[in-house]
Amino acid sequence: MDSVEKGAATSVSNPRGRPSRGRPPKLQRNSRGGQGRGVEKPPHLAALILARGGSKGIPLKNIKHLAGVPLIGWVLRAALDSGVFQSVWVSTDHDEIENVAKQFGAQVHRRSSEVSKDSSTSLDAIIEFLNYHNEVDIIGNIQATSPCLHPTDLQKVAEMIREEGYDSVFSVVRRHQFRWGEIQKGVREMTEPLNLNPAKRPRRQDWDGELYENGSFYFAKRHLIEMGYLQGGKMAYYEMRAEHSVDIDVDIDWPIAEQRVLRFGYFGKEKLKEIKLFVCNIDGCLTNGHIYVSGDQKEIISYDVKDAIGISLLKKSGIEVRLISERACSKQTLSSLKLDCKMEVNVPDKLAVLDEWRKEMGLCWKEVAYLVLICSA
Repeated sequence: MDSVEKGAATSVSNPRGRPSRGRPPKLQRNSRGGQGRGVEKPPHLAALILARGGSKGIPLKNIKHLAGVPLIGWVLRAALDSGVFQSVWVSTDHDEIENVAKQFGAQVHRRSSEVSKDSSTSLDAIIEFLNYHNEVDIIGNIQATSPCLHPTDLQKVAEMIREEGYDSVFSVVRRHQFRWGEIQKGVREMTEPLNLNPAKRPRRQDWDGELYENGSFYFAKRHLIEMGYLQGGKMAYYEMRAEHSVDIDVDIDWPIAEQRVLRFGYFGKEKLKEIKLFVCNIDGCLTNGHIYVSGDQKEIISYDVKDAIGISLLKKSGIEVRLISERACSKQTLSSLKLDCKMEVNVPDKLAVLDEWRKEMGLCWKEVAYLVLICSA
């Protein structure tokens, strides 16, 4: 079960991209957004994902595919399926990002060049958005780089804002890490422990750890943001599960995040279809990609017996297995593998053949798995 930790805070770390402005303010309740009398409609809670096109670390990172889905698509799916937002927006300056956002069902705010610079802060972009949308009372600023976000997290935070009266709520994760003071190079000093006694190092199970912002989201009411804060007033944190706290900043994070999202990500309301057709690319998947030529000009290929066992297990479970190659492989050579699978070789348009097989079996694409080797330069 997801755990929710709530508590008023007097001082917190700055959200990424926000300049330090001192201690967050204590706010007086006002009538905007349902806090006063005579207000009939509930406050308008808008999800806002900031997705600038000029990412320096990874070009167009926000729409780079992660586990088959554009990165921004993971958080858009969670936001839309949570059902707690009156509107879901992407603030961007890039046409491709706009197109992807609309494909997932989000509305798009075309941010100005003034808040799309390398020096622009998240707060700058959020304030600009609010200047164009007077109907919005509460902003849920969701980071596009947190692909393991789930709708249940957003639902609980919306309840904290709407029902429990918090002005701001932000996400944290619990870590069990010992911290030490940094020593500058060339300075002859000894480091000092910051959160432990080395003589009595606690076991993990005997220590609650510490809470760190994980950057997944920052919810704040309009009047707080207009004062220049994303955190302040009646303030609380929301503790996310460690396995859901994935943040992608640099390219090296990508393969790690991909494995994490495949295991812990949110895949939508629709139940996954059972795979009924498994198509394996022969070159580089079934074989190791090497071709040996004998003295009499015959091709010799090698394959891993584990793959043959895997194919056999798939077939025993009722899954149709077929092989495909764009090369003019020798069917006689392939048949010697004794896989007993239908195969097509010398296929220039493999997708067209896959589509024929799919229609032949009366399947939708979600019931088809295609294994192919992707090489990057």
